[in-house]
Amino acid sequence: MSTHTPHEDRDLARKTAEALSYLHGFGNLHSSEAMAGALPDGNHAPQRPPLGLYTEQISGSAFTEPRGGNRHSWMYRIRPSAQHGAFRRIGGGGFHGLADAEIEMNRSMWSPLPDPAPGTDFVSGMWPLGGNGDPAERTGMAVYLYAANTSMKDKVFSDSDGELLITPQAGELLVHTEFGPLHVKVGDVALIPRGVRFQVELLDVSARGYVAENFGRPLVLPELGPLGANGMANPEDFRAPTAAYDEVERPVEVIVKYCGELWGSVYDHSPLDVVAWHGNHVPYVYDLNRFQTVGTLTYDHTDPSVFTILTSPTDTPGVPNMDFLAPNWRWSVAEDTFRPQYYHRNISTEIYGVIKAPPGRTGVYGAPGSISVQNMMTPHGVVPEADSAATQAELRPERIDGHLMCAYETRLPLKFTRQALDSERRHPDYDSLWQGFERRFGR
Repeated sequence: MSTHTPHEDRDLARKTAEALSYLHGFGNLHSSEAMAGALPDGNHAPQRPPLGLYTEQISGSAFTEPRGGNRHSWMYRIRPSAQHGAFRRIGGGGFHGLADAEIEMNRSMWSPLPDPAPGTDFVSGMWPLGGNGDPAERTGMAVYLYAANTSMKDKVFSDSDGELLITPQAGELLVHTEFGPLHVKVGDVALIPRGVRFQVELLDVSARGYVAENFGRPLVLPELGPLGANGMANPEDFRAPTAAYDEVERPVEVIVKYCGELWGSVYDHSPLDVVAWHGNHVPYVYDLNRFQTVGTLTYDHTDPSVFTILTSPTDTPGVPNMDFLAPNWRWSVAEDTFRPQYYHRNISTEIYGVIKAPPGRTGVYGAPGSISVQNMMTPHGVVPEADSAATQAELRPERIDGHLMCAYETRLPLKFTRQALDSERRHPDYDSLWQGFERRFGR
């Protein structure tokens, strides 16, 4: 156990985070070893792996998935993952609550989470907003907010139901994974693949943010089509960790989310003991500010799908299980155009989390830390004041800056947890934002 103060622990962790090196390229077949000679040479599962390690493969796709979509990694670890006692259902933790979720048609917004109780870590600080689909059927997604003030100590988590997108809104994270650590800053998003074990260490006194859980097919970069070879999120900007192993020889609690429930077991060692690895089923961190925005240069507002960073495809081309978007700074130059997003009703459900916003500008999406949902076919758009300003503005090139959001679009309506529907943080008068439009017809 650490003999340092919490402040000293955070300082040490920050120095570790700032010194990390990464591998680059989304979907690449990466290789990394924390000790020279740990990776086998010539085959994946030799009779006697180097350095007395154990060979293990983790598959994020079916064995027979076509090569372009196949996700798997070989790991060379101090002990195999099979060395553990029975898992048992456990209570607590914010991942509960989705089983009894309910449909709510109305537009909804929630204020930021309050400060958590002392001793709240990333797992216990999860607050489920809602979800859809079925993790056992590998379809749909879920959305959470998190608020934590304690690092995960001798605790490791993994999600067998899907992959996780962790987007901090406040407070930096050092995420220790089986493949190595990731430094996740405000303005970043971390992708943790299905089944990969990890531990979240706080680099600040507290942390809060958003988590999306993708039950469907693994997230990929969207196709660029007529855009050609460049634009949107560039593969080389995704950073994968380099190997770093944990030799902890003491009890470690391992929590697994499995078919919507939390299960726990106590290991006599840390499962983050991978000394070397090779594959493409790996975690990533991505700086949202590196996104190369695409938009109109002439007239009309381009559909928000151009902000898509990652997408989970389905068997129906062009209909994703979920998209992850991040509307960021950009230039607006369209002529004779209502420049804000036009009023619309969408077959998809839109979910917006605010990472940062200019002071005093909250509007439809709320203050930083808020989250809003426009469910399937729910009318939405800008409020009357913004409409009036947009229709009367002298149109000249304008840099839209000072804000950053993360957004999720999903093909199914979102069902909300009971605690979300009953929460005092839910805005009861959200619909009032769209009242008071003046009648202009005939003028």
